[in-house]
Amino acid sequence: MRKSISSLQNAAVKKLIQLKEKSRERKKNNSFVIEGFREIQLALKSGYQLQEIWVCDSIFNTENASFLTDFEQKITIFDCSEEVYGKIAHRGSTEGIIAVAKAENHTLKDLHLPKNPLILIAEAPEKPGNIGALLRTADAAGVDAFILANPKTDLYNPNTIRSSVGAVFTVPIALASTLETIEFLKNKNIALYSAILQESVPYQQMDYTNPTAIAVGTEADGLTDLWRERCQQNISIPMQGTLDSMNVSVAAGILIFEARRQRGFH
Repeated sequence: MRKSISSLQNAAVKKLIQLKEKSRERKKNNSFVIEGFREIQLALKSGYQLQEIWVCDSIFNTENASFLTDFEQKITIFDCSEEVYGKIAHRGSTEGIIAVAKAENHTLKDLHLPKNPLILIAEAPEKPGNIGALLRTADAAGVDAFILANPKTDLYNPNTIRSSVGAVFTVPIALASTLETIEFLKNKNIALYSAILQESVPYQQMDYTNPTAIAVGTEADGLTDLWRERCQQNISIPMQGTLDSMNVSVAAGILIFEARRQRGFH
């Protein structure tokens, strides 16, 4: 079913804006907003269920029109004016298409790990941009799971989706507390290596060829004590400059790609 909308005062427009801007609305409705044709395609490929689609015909690429045909009998497609689309769009440069999708459960029990998993863990990242960058790193390294421990930011924040360039849909993700995550790894016999400066060894000295999880903390506070107490080994990245820290996604990339190198690139 298709509906035309040209008024900014339309109730559906206001609802979409609330869903985009308010974490509590996303949680209450168990849904979120995806912007961009590529991101929507990645979400569908990963099994996400679309609930509605918003299209601005004057912007949307007509070569992709057949994509909409597949949904016309399943969900509501809103044909909106440029004025409406400009209000609901999160990005300045855009492709003229937005979708609302049903949120998924991201529990540890939902993870389907292979026999010899490689897992990236991030504890309490606060910036959506950092989460997005970590997800891009996880996707690039082909990790088997990304775990957000003690999450402080909504996974479906538009800035997370945007900065992940769709990796939020391509990487298996779980949300859990720090203690739940550590117990999960212990029960699965997965070795935990924590990126902590104290009592650490250079990251290259460790063997990551067996079931492995690598944990990174925030740039400001690092990992909490539980990771140091429960990990197999603290690891650190030797640095040559004046500062003693780097962007968390850069650090994660260095560590996780060393693990991937040891396992052999396929």
